Amino acid sequence: MSGLPLLGLFDIGFLEVRWQDLVDVAVVAFLVYQVYRLIRGTIAVQIAFALLGLYFVNVTVGALQLTTLSTLFGVVGDVFVLALIIIFAPEIRQALFLVGRNPIVRRFVQTAPRQKITAEVVAAVDEMSRQRMGSLIAFARSTGLRNYIESGTRIQADVERDLLVSIFWHNSPLHDGAVIVQGQKIEAARCILPVSDARELDPHLGLRHRAAVGLSERTDAFVIVTSEETGHISVAEGGKLDVDLSLGEVEARLNDAFSPDRARPATPAPEDETEATA
Repeated sequence: MSGLPLLGLFDIGFLEVRWQDLVDVAVVAFLVYQVYRLIRGTIAVQIAFALLGLYFVNVTVGALQLTTLSTLFGVVGDVFVLALIIIFAPEIRQALFLVGRNPIVRRFVQTAPRQKITAEVVAAVDEMSRQRMGSLIAFARSTGLRNYIESGTRIQADVERDLLVSIFWHNSPLHDGAVIVQGQKIEAARCILPVSDARELDPHLGLRHRAAVGLSERTDAFVIVTSEETGHISVAEGGKLDVDLSLGEVEARLNDAFSPDRARPATPAPEDETEATA
């Protein structure tokens, strides 16, 4: 350290503190806080404390040189990282979703939809709302929806008003479930989406609305729902549901959803992967 005198800020006893150390501590503290925010309110918090307790027990066992217990914890430690990945898979996936929502990242992976697609979707939603046809339309963004697409019937057709209305016509064999729009195409219909179990949702909401919220909790998809009972139009994004929107609000939200300059809201990590037909 004598060759780099400018790097040392101050000493604490025999320990020299550099500005890199302060940056290191600040970054780690920020990451720990973000992880806590991500898992706060879920069962993952309890699991994290349990794992932390096991870690301190392992340190204590090593310090006391308890051979048998040290061997046991050594075997457990070999699969510890893999166990963490399995246990915290939903939280890890959610963290990657948050990275994907970053506007800087989205500039490289996001292609804005054409005005024609927006116009066709809005026209279809308007007609289905007026006729009180239940519908559920999910728009893929930076997060791929391949698993959900494969659960439905592949279509791979252009986004057109008449096609969307025909799919959700009550006598259509494809009207149950969701339509997924990815890029410039309707990829599939009758898709099965995960259902949200968020307690703050209105208990009177049906499976369509809960499936819309469920998908937006697990991905960065933008979802439009029309109610079969009321004809109201709702939008789910970032784990939040906005109900009874006007057609102009839906169009503005759809355009804004694909704007690379807009930061996406954080979504809570799911506690389970319960799925149901929307």
